[in-house]
Amino acid sequence: MECDILDSLEQVGYEGSLLDESVLVKAAEGGLGSTDYVSLCMWLASQLKPLCDLEESISSGPDDMSSLQFEMSGLLKELHCPHDGLVSGILQGDLLKKTDYLKLLMFLCSELQAAHVVHNRLVPDMDHEGDNSTEHDLQTIMKTLALPESTQQDVAGIFSDIENKINDILRDLPAENIEEPVLKSSLSSEQWEKLENINTALASEYECRRRMLIKRLDVTVQSFGWSERAKVRVDSMARAYQPKRHSLLARGSVGTAELLAAREDICNLVKTSSGSSRENTACAVNKILMGNVPDRGGRPSEIEAPRAEMPAWQKRRDGGGGGGWRGGGDKGGRGGWGRGGVRGGGGGRGCDRHTGKKDRY
Repeated sequence: MECDILDSLEQVGYEGSLLDESVLVKAAEGGLGSTDYVSLCMWLASQLKPLCDLEESISSGPDDMSSLQFEMSGLLKELHCPHDGLVSGILQGDLLKKTDYLKLLMFLCSELQAAHVVHNRLVPDMDHEGDNSTEHDLQTIMKTLALPESTQQDVAGIFSDIENKINDILRDLPAENIEEPVLKSSLSSEQWEKLENINTALASEYECRRRMLIKRLDVTVQSFGWSERAKVRVDSMARAYQPKRHSLLARGSVGTAELLAAREDICNLVKTSSGSSRENTACAVNKILMGNVPDRGGRPSEIEAPRAEMPAWQKRRDGGGGGGWRGGGDKGGRGGWGRGGVRGGGGGRGCDRHTGKKDRY
C-alpha cells in the first residue's frame, strides 16, 4: 500500500518530504499525532476543496487533537468515505493502527485523482470557447521565436512577423542542416479534411496497438513477481517500474503539424538491429547465453504409431477360420472371436444359444 500511496502523491503533484517511503511509514505510525502526517492531510484537503467545492477543511494541528478529529471526520463524511470504521475511529480516537492511517491517505489520494480527471474533462470545453486555443498557440509560437507580444497588431501582421523571423533563422543555419520537406504542394480544404480523417483513423488503430503492447508489458512484469525470491521485493520492483510505466501513453501525438514539419529523412528506415540503434538498446541481458535446455520432443517422425484397436483383417481361408464374429457350428465354418471357443474351425466345445447346453462335436 505504501508504494501505491507514493505513486498517487507523485501523480497529484505533491513534493513534500513524505515522498520517501521510510518517512511516510514513520508518519503513519504516528497518525494524527504526527505533524508530517497532519500536514499531508491538510495539503490533500486544500487541493480537494476547490475541485469538489467542499465546505469542510482541516486547519487544526496535533496540538488541538479534539478539533483536528472533528474536522477530519467532517471532511470524510462530506466526501462520503466508504470506510465507516475510519470516520468513527477518528471521531472517537480509536484509530491507532498504521494500516488505518495509510488507508485514510489512500482514500484522500484517490479522491483527489478522481477530482483531477473530472476537472480535466471539463476544462478543455471551457478553454476552447471562442478563439482561446488559437490565441494560445500564437502566443506559444511568439514566445518560442522570442518575438514581442503585440495586442494591437492584426493576425496578418503577426503571421508576417513569424515568417520573417523564421526566414532569418534559416539563413543563419548551414545549407545541409534542414532537408527538403516531404509535403511540397499545397492542399485544398477538402484534401485537408480528408487528411485529418485519415490521421484520426490511423491514430485510433495505433492507439489500440499501443494499449495491447502496454498490457503485454504489464503482464510480463507482473509475472516476474510470481517467484518466491521476487515476492519479498515487490515494493522495490514497483518503485523501479511505475515511473517508467506512467510515461507510456496509449494515444499518440502525431497530427497535421508533424506532417508539415516532416522532412525527407523521415523516409530513411533504420533497422532496429543496426549499430546506431543498438547503441541505445544494448543492455547486460543481451550478453547472457542460455545453456542446454531439456529436450521436450514433439517431432512427428519420432512418435510411435498407436496400437490398433481391432485385429487386422484377414482373407477367408478354406477349411474354416477366416475371422468372423459368431463361433460354433457343427462343421466349423464360421469360427473366430465368437462363442465358439477356439478361433478357427469351430471345433471343440460349443454352446446352444436357446437351450444353454454344452455339447462336444
